[in-house]
Amino acid sequence: MNLKDDKRIVLTLDAGGTNFVFSAIRGGEEIIAPIILPAAAGTLEDVLQRIIQGFEEAKSGLTEDPVAISFAFPGPAEYPLGIIGNLENLPLFRGGVALGPMLEEKFELPVYINNDGDLFAYGEAIAGLLPEINNKLEESGTPKRYKNLLGATFGTGFGGGIVSNGELFTGDNSAQGEVNRIRNKVHPFYSVEESVCIRGIEKSYSRDARIDEVICPTPQSIFEIGMGQVEGNKDAAKRAFQKLAIAAGDALANAITLIDGLIVLGGGLSGAWPLFMQNLVNEMNRKFELPSGKYLERLEIKVYNLQNEKDLDRFIKGRTREIKVPFSEKTVTYDPIKRIGVGVSRLGTSKATSVGAYAFALNELDKK
Repeated sequence: MNLKDDKRIVLTLDAGGTNFVFSAIRGGEEIIAPIILPAAAGTLEDVLQRIIQGFEEAKSGLTEDPVAISFAFPGPAEYPLGIIGNLENLPLFRGGVALGPMLEEKFELPVYINNDGDLFAYGEAIAGLLPEINNKLEESGTPKRYKNLLGATFGTGFGGGIVSNGELFTGDNSAQGEVNRIRNKVHPFYSVEESVCIRGIEKSYSRDARIDEVICPTPQSIFEIGMGQVEGNKDAAKRAFQKLAIAAGDALANAITLIDGLIVLGGGLSGAWPLFMQNLVNEMNRKFELPSGKYLERLEIKVYNLQNEKDLDRFIKGRTREIKVPFSEKTVTYDPIKRIGVGVSRLGTSKATSVGAYAFALNELDKK
């Protein structure tokens, strides 16, 4: 999909628990200044009127009519129907709200709503990590190419999305890519999200540093402590991100077993990758012990750290060779190394999500 040459305009919304950020995109780029409205409101009607207001303001700044509305909204939800379910961050939506149909009637436009993890993955598959890696592979002369991508966001929660062959994977119950529900290796009776999120980093640091959670530094500050950039308990900071790496690495290994593709990380905590990425990749490459005392590779594929220049170089080069076709003079180019890589968002989480929303709307419109 070549977004840059597409002249169609799509209205978008980044719906957070604090703010609603409205925009308009053409050619994969924002064409108006973002419109920011507070998410908090006294009643559901107030919230819905604010969403309508935001899209009206975004539309008023355009010189051409938009072709659709497309945006990420927290779940649980029945996304194909545009119905939002019981939200923790936006409790006024409890009981089910037909947000999509309301906007379609108001603006007389098709409306597409998805999970933020899904749209993040789609944006990175269209214009981020996936095409970047495939371009590097092409430049190197290797025949290897990637068509599948697992996106994972480390932030307020642990989210995920799956893209295969240019299509966003959507489940039968709008519950696809919910990696947050995988068991937590660090705390086996918890979900993995409890360790792979902001509160997980803060709780871990507070326990190890022996301080009250009320005065715990922000994850950004904990990262800076761990990197030795500011004063604090450096060992506790490193351990907090190591626990995240173990929990996330184990969960992503389980998930990628069913997908077999590249992995891209986003969300606020992904910027701390220098403290956790190698440990995460090591966890994914960990071996199982067999009853015989021997070992079995955790994955049939080897995982590479795409943030590490040497690892990236080895990943791109592979081991391409020519093999002869039996009973023939012909040869076939072959790379026997089964491999995937884990890298951080190339677009930035917010932009990737917006690009994903834009691309998803155009893709759906083109199917009609």
